[in-house]
Amino acid sequence: MTELILKPGSATLADWRAIYRGAVPKLDDACRPKIKASAEAVARILARGEPVYGINTGFGKLASVRIPANDLETLQRNIVLSHAAGVGEPMPVAVVRLMMALKLASLAQGASGVKAETIDLLQGMLANDVIPVVPAQGSVGASGDLAPLSHMTAVMIGVGECFTPHGRFPAKVAFVSHGLEPVTLGAKEGLALLNGTQFSAAFALAGLFEAETLYQSALVAGALSTDAARGSDAPFDPRIHLLRKHRGQIETADALRNLMAGSAIRESHRVGDERVQDPYCLRCQPQVMGAALDVLRKAADTLETEANGVTDNPLIFAEDDTALSGGNFHAEPVAFAADMIALAVCEIGSLSERRIAMLVDPALSGMPAFLTPKPGLNSGFMIPQVTAAALVSENKQKAYPASVDSIPTSANQEDHVSMAAHGARRLLGMIENATAVIGIELLAAAQGCDFHAPLASSEALESVRKLVRAEVPHLDNDRHFHPDMEKAIAMVRSGAAVNAASGVKLPGIAS
Repeated sequence: MTELILKPGSATLADWRAIYRGAVPKLDDACRPKIKASAEAVARILARGEPVYGINTGFGKLASVRIPANDLETLQRNIVLSHAAGVGEPMPVAVVRLMMALKLASLAQGASGVKAETIDLLQGMLANDVIPVVPAQGSVGASGDLAPLSHMTAVMIGVGECFTPHGRFPAKVAFVSHGLEPVTLGAKEGLALLNGTQFSAAFALAGLFEAETLYQSALVAGALSTDAARGSDAPFDPRIHLLRKHRGQIETADALRNLMAGSAIRESHRVGDERVQDPYCLRCQPQVMGAALDVLRKAADTLETEANGVTDNPLIFAEDDTALSGGNFHAEPVAFAADMIALAVCEIGSLSERRIAMLVDPALSGMPAFLTPKPGLNSGFMIPQVTAAALVSENKQKAYPASVDSIPTSANQEDHVSMAAHGARRLLGMIENATAVIGIELLAAAQGCDFHAPLASSEALESVRKLVRAEVPHLDNDRHFHPDMEKAIAMVRSGAAVNAASGVKLPGIAS
């Protein structure tokens, strides 16, 4: 695995994407003095004997309960074990790794009072691919992602289970096998590890990275569908979009125009075509997809800032030995970002389904009904379009903003919560739904272009069609459709469809 030097507080989206894809983070040594100073500040605060939340008091509604010095280690262990109360299926390993790296970067900024040894264990777990089993349900996005982060932290003290390269094992067994040792958490450390937005932020970032691939794949599929329907590229003329001035719209139109550049199919109906305008699903791609891109970029900006922040509580300021209790754990920025991503994903899939519906309708496409040479005897693409419609409707239901919901917790001490965890956790499922829709569109668009032979599309789109046809032959007569769909979906999920059009630069979240 590739090693990546992680600079706490200034990591880029590219860094977080690389970690999500498997890179192993290693802390920049420049952060070490701040880590040391923060831990020493906690020791001095303790020595003063004053009650300080999270250091020598209870938590949440129990903050007024003073804890004796000889019980502080027990206090930290208890908060981890009592808060490890998640339920449901385990988080995907890639998302847990990202969550751990986000926590690593947060703690290493020297505002959390955590010892170097504890931070080094977290880093060592990532380096050895010892990844905690973390139930995915149980957080409301404040006061931090307590339950999932507690499951992560429990492994660090030798409790719970881990995924390893050799399988799933109890934490202590996995640690022995990889030369790791559990830690005994000191004052403030348990709270620092389980308090924060890293669960929500990790899922939101994962959704963002997958949504970028989805967006670019939809551009490719949309351009191929436009050619299959013998649609016009005139709506992609830059003069139209420069007048409206939205950056995403301008760049999306450029990409669609470039994807179709040189298409013989397009040239074949440039003159003498009686149609005046294409349906919105073709004509308004720059406006809809461009708006989605702008929203994804706004979410990316928010999440990059969040990923570089410190979100536990209280925060330690070593310069004057101050512990300040605030609310950085409240994940409202992440909730808003996740909701924006969800809206974009929903619309990307919705527009794609409309293109599929247009292609299978002979009244709109001018091609055989359901894209089969013998409609009636064969059903062709009839039910794949129904599947796409079902997936789009499911995404519509999931796209309702999570951030507008709240439910009081902790005996009303935490009386307004973000629901960022819900908002972020739904994204990968939504993207998987939309990915299937784009996969179906790829098949339908390739089938449609086949009917225009011997005319070919552009060089970029023919490269995409060649990719599809290498795995899925033209549909002459009905056959088992599911395997074809799975192959096309895999092309979208992996980014292969985007890579096939590599001659055309497609906009992304950071471009």
